[in-house]
Amino acid sequence: MPQRILVVDDEPDLLELVRVNLVQEGFEVQTASSGTRALEQLAAAPPDLLLLDLMLPDFSGTEICKRVRGDRRIADLPIIMLTAKDQEIDRVVGFELGADDYVTKPFSPRELTLRVRAVLNRRRPEGQEPRSLSRGDLRVDPDAHRCWSDGAEVQLTAKEFRLLVTLMHRPGRVLSRDQLLDEVWGTDISVTPRTIDTHLKRLREKLGSAGDYIETVRGVGYRFAD
Repeated sequence: MPQRILVVDDEPDLLELVRVNLVQEGFEVQTASSGTRALEQLAAAPPDLLLLDLMLPDFSGTEICKRVRGDRRIADLPIIMLTAKDQEIDRVVGFELGADDYVTKPFSPRELTLRVRAVLNRRRPEGQEPRSLSRGDLRVDPDAHRCWSDGAEVQLTAKEFRLLVTLMHRPGRVLSRDQLLDEVWGTDISVTPRTIDTHLKRLREKLGSAGDYIETVRGVGYRFAD
């Protein structure tokens, strides 16, 4: 089930831009253009993460942040603040109020996605991901960082292993090269989308017949066969 994000901002164009990009990345997105509407949505159905603009028409994002942290039902909700303010004091106040991260406008969609995933990963409860993954003759133990194919252990590099686990966690779902870069390489900007092709080619070769489970969707990306 996709993780749900509530985006709160009073700029319609920015709100739509953020919504579209996060939906493309596989998230479910709700939006609100005022603090009042945001609080109503938080009370009705708390999301997995809150993207919160500091400057809202009715009351400030800092006030919303304080209310969230003061409500025991949603006190642990991850919050990323969005703002045009870039003074150090503004960031300090945001973190003191309990924000998990702080993104200054203007920002790139990829930067925002990276920060969203990083915050969600930090907040992921232990044991949420399965301890082992398997498909046919392919078996992976993420905790031990070990992989077996056709009964034999396969030696994978850290990036090959992470690529395989990322794909296996989403069987049947197509992941673009940019998505794989975000999840496996993170903020390392020295790599390009074509890096994915090279690593997956080597990964398939090492997996032998199990490499056929990794399918290429031309012009889109890759998926692990469902």
